[in-house]
Amino acid sequence: MTEDTLKQLFESYTGQELSQTVELPTSGSHRRYFRLKGGNISLVGVLGTNRDENRAFIGLSRHFKEKGINVPTVHAVSDDEMSYIQEDLGEKMLFDQLSQGRESGLYSSYETNLLCRTIEQLPKIQFKGAEGLDWSICFPQPEFDGRMIDFDLNYFKYCFLKATGLEFNETLLQDDFDKFKADLLEDCENTFLYRDFQARNVIIRDGEPWFIDYQGGRRGPIYYDVASFIWQARSRYPEELKQELIRTYLRALRSYTTVDEEKFIERLRLFVLFRTLQVLGAYGFRGYFEKKPHFLASVPYALDNLRSLLKTPFSDYPYMNGLLEKLTTMPQFYEIVEDKRLEVHIYSFAYKKGIPADTTGNGGGYVFDCRSINNPGKYEHYRQFNGNDPEVIKFLEDDGEVIVFLKSVYKLVDAHVERFIERKFTHLQVCFGCTGGQHRSVFCAEHLARHLSEKYDVKVKLTHRELDIEKSL
Repeated sequence: MTEDTLKQLFESYTGQELSQTVELPTSGSHRRYFRLKGGNISLVGVLGTNRDENRAFIGLSRHFKEKGINVPTVHAVSDDEMSYIQEDLGEKMLFDQLSQGRESGLYSSYETNLLCRTIEQLPKIQFKGAEGLDWSICFPQPEFDGRMIDFDLNYFKYCFLKATGLEFNETLLQDDFDKFKADLLEDCENTFLYRDFQARNVIIRDGEPWFIDYQGGRRGPIYYDVASFIWQARSRYPEELKQELIRTYLRALRSYTTVDEEKFIERLRLFVLFRTLQVLGAYGFRGYFEKKPHFLASVPYALDNLRSLLKTPFSDYPYMNGLLEKLTTMPQFYEIVEDKRLEVHIYSFAYKKGIPADTTGNGGGYVFDCRSINNPGKYEHYRQFNGNDPEVIKFLEDDGEVIVFLKSVYKLVDAHVERFIERKFTHLQVCFGCTGGQHRSVFCAEHLARHLSEKYDVKVKLTHRELDIEKSL
């Protein structure tokens, strides 16, 4: 299974010669994604690793498309079903659009609007997406069931709870887990459960949300995806925003079913608890067992959600409720664990204003000169734009010089990052300079920042000095 397969699919489908192939960053998946270009056509090629998983994505995509849901069109599939090409939705991920709010805990009207526009599409996916769906195509199983709940509760018990040192009676806890499981399974309707409905799986195109990575979906309760989206631990959504998102979802839900709002909130609360325990299990495994401090630094955020939930006790599960209350009062979870990961600070700048200083005092790092790349700024049309704008992105990608340039940059910086992680260094600075600090350097800085944040467990700080923009990834 090679890139040659994608080349054949692209040229056979489009009738155009493939002129450019750029591998896209992935996050936690063994699938490989490529942006394929030829003529004025841009598509995304996928090399999968599991035929059944590919079949699930392809089948769900075609079904959702028929139902008018915003998902990418799958254009062509290889004979062995291990690779395919799909519509290119662009690079404007919802997660990236929310970076300012995530850092500050204060979400702008623009960010709030994007979140509301996204969650109001969820009932359509859950109900229209389930109409006439052949559930047997779902991967790895067709429905949300007791085994899935057992897996996640045990994940929490063995990977987080035991690792904290808190003593507990496993038999009494299991009794409450069994009752909790029965309640979670109480009203599984014929609706589609996305399974991973979160900001990294939403692309904003022309102001509208489009959805990706639903191949793990299956038949299941509507509350699960609402809990996943609104109670993301590190998103730090204020309570007022959470309530607005719930209201937005319920307004959209009423187009598909009668809503008993009191019952909905009661059921949702159970799934928020379930998702919180699930997330703590994941943080425990990554932090305690894989020794990744970034995940332990996220634990206090998840426990803040748990404290809020426990203000109203879960009286049907008295032993579990008492144990969780003890957990939230443990002193080590009131402070953010110091994050000692490598921080890569990436700058774009104009040479005429000087190279950015290294304020850490460490010195070193890289300064890349982007002035060899064809400059869109020499054309009147592009002067009003910067390297974040679609017009400039298209100009630079179509020209192709920047792609070759960045491939060399990635090799150099990746090697540096890997060695710095091994040596437990905490800071690396990378700068991109061009004539005005507006087009080429901004484009390169953005792409390196995304590349590093998705490939490595590092902190990435991005500063576009001449645009007066600063953000963290």
